Parts: sequence; structure tokens; C-alpha cells
Amino acid sequence: MQYRKFKDINLSAIGLGMMRLPVAESGGFGKSGTDIEKTTEMVRYAVENGVNYIDTAFNYMSAESEKVTGIALDGIRDKVYIATKAPTWLFKESSDFDTILAKQLNRLKTDHIDFYLLHSMNKKTWKKTVVDLGIIEKLFQAKKDGKIKYAGFSFHDDYDTFKEIIDTCDWDFCQIQLNYLDTKNQAGIKGLEYAFSKNIPVNIMEPLRGGYLADIPESVKKVFDTSEHKKSPVEWGLDYLWNRKEVCVVLSGMSNIEQVKENIEYASRASIGMIDEKGAVLYDKACNEFGKLHTIPCTGCSYCMPCPKNVAIPYNFNAYNQYKTSHDYAANKRLYDNWVPMFGEKSSACVGCKKCEEICPQHIKISEWMPKITELFK
Repeated sequence: MQYRKFKDINLSAIGLGMMRLPVAESGGFGKSGTDIEKTTEMVRYAVENGVNYIDTAFNYMSAESEKVTGIALDGIRDKVYIATKAPTWLFKESSDFDTILAKQLNRLKTDHIDFYLLHSMNKKTWKKTVVDLGIIEKLFQAKKDGKIKYAGFSFHDDYDTFKEIIDTCDWDFCQIQLNYLDTKNQAGIKGLEYAFSKNIPVNIMEPLRGGYLADIPESVKKVFDTSEHKKSPVEWGLDYLWNRKEVCVVLSGMSNIEQVKENIEYASRASIGMIDEKGAVLYDKACNEFGKLHTIPCTGCSYCMPCPKNVAIPYNFNAYNQYKTSHDYAANKRLYDNWVPMFGEKSSACVGCKKCEEICPQHIKISEWMPKITELFK
């Protein structure tokens, strides 16, 4: 395992994200249906092979990820650094911070959280919740009290908002979405470099854009196949980030033990400066090919769910994107007709209320896409 320096500790180059955990075929843990046995196997294997950063959140897996994490880490808590997030959208008054933090500590079966983030900061949440309710003061008081060790935030908005938040106080770290397609989206490369210039370590989420860069279209495969370095699409995606000196931990939301093993292997041979000029050109060419597809920039995070009309938003998007990348209409029409209803309603049930748009980290105009999906698969 390769490690990156974070203040006076070393963090594994790959972090285990607890947002896309395996779901049991029947039964499973609570509402999430999480397969506890498989999840524990994943976590134990990861820790035994050098992964020491575990990332969860209050709302992941139907608000049960923290409980599952606590169960999976039973007996090995001292071997890892736990990261979780304060669900700022639930804060109505400043005391809610303390109430929820106490609940999270209980769920995780620990007396402290190593890395604690204000979750999914954007311009609206930052001003109307964090600033107005005095949450920054609460965050750093929790650090002073020993309930958390490092204070940070995760981010989904534009660069100017990111810079404003970064400049507010002495953050220990931050977390941004970044991959070779999103270099100019949200905080982007510009934000990564700005945080680094302020000596603020940056962890990366969505390195594969919710799996979109793992199952790439044939035109993009052909680009990477011209390289003398034979790598999987996943390794190409992760290496893009590990190559950069500004990147600390790259988080991957793994769903099975095979993904854990592969990502650990990729991390073991990654290093800063590993991408040469030829490699940089390949990433540019790959982006150009993706740009021709006009897909929906959905990461499958499901923050938009549940929908008031039970529209299975991410699954409708997936069917559309699958068609755009494969051009196999018949196969994806079957996906839309038979697979999407397993998770909720099809796009035609959308009434355009836009509640999902208020919380979508990618700022997707969901209500505008739904009629297009309906028209495509009618």
C-alpha cells in the first residue's frame, strides 16, 4: 500500500467509501438491506492489506452506513481513521450539531471521529445554515473537546464558493469531487491547487464519477488501448488522481470484495508524477470522446431520492446513459421497461416539482431530463 502524508500521520492512498455497500439478496440489515457479512469481509480485507481510511456519512445506505461501519470495525477500530459527515441540511438550530454528533458517535461505536466534515457544502447551505447557525464554532469546539480530531468539509458547488469557504477558517482538510472528466466542474483542478497552496490537504470523491469511468464506451477504450501501459479503465481513472501531488486520499465506493482487491492492487503501484506527457494526451483524447456522447452527469449518489412520486431518478438516468454510450436501443429499452420499475417509477411519472434539483450535488436539471428520457423510450 502507498501512503500519503497528512500532517503527522500517513493515510492510505485509497480510502474505502461506505456509500455503495453490497445488498443482500433477501433480508439484510434494516432499510438499506446491507449484507453485513460481505461488508465486514470487505472492510477486514481492506484493513489487513493497508487501507486505513474509512469514509461514511449520516445519510448513506438509508442512514444506516454508520451503524454498519461500526459493526464491521468491531475489534479493529484502532487500526483505522474514520471519516464521517455532519448532515447540515438537518440543522434547524445550532444545538442540532451536538445532538447529531452524539448519535453518530454511538452508531460508530467510538468515542471520537478522526475526520469530521460538514457535508456537501454549497453556497445556500454555507450561508443559511453553517454561517447563520454558528456551526463553524460548534465544529471547532467539538475538536477542542476531543470528539473529533480533524475538521473539514465536503463540497459541491462552483470555484468561487469553494474559495470563499476555504478562506473562512483554518480547515484541517477538505473533500472535493474530481476525476479526469470533471477538471473544470465544481471546485475542479483550480480548487485543488488553491487548497494545496493554503496547505489544506484534499481528499477526492467520485474519482470514477459513480462508476461511469469504470464501464467506458468502446470509443474511449480505443484511446487508452493505444498506450503501452495496459490498464483497466478503473486504473486509468484512479491513476489520474494519484499522479497529482496535491491529492491526499482517493475515495472509492466499493461494492464487493473483488473491487477492494483490485483497488488495493492499483494503489500499490501508484505514485506522484507517474503520468507522462503521452498519458496526459490520452486523457485529453478520452475526454473528447466522452464529450461526443452528451450523457447526463449523474454519479448515482441518490441524494435526489426519495422522490415524492417515487421516480427512480438515478436508474432512469442510467438507462439513458447506457443507451448513449452503447447505442443499443433494444437492450436499453428493456432496461428501462423491466429494470427501472424494480426501483421505482419510470421517468413519465415525474411532475416537475424540482425538489430533487434543490439537493442534487451535480446541479442537474432533472425535471428537464425526465421528459427527454420518456420520449426516447416511448
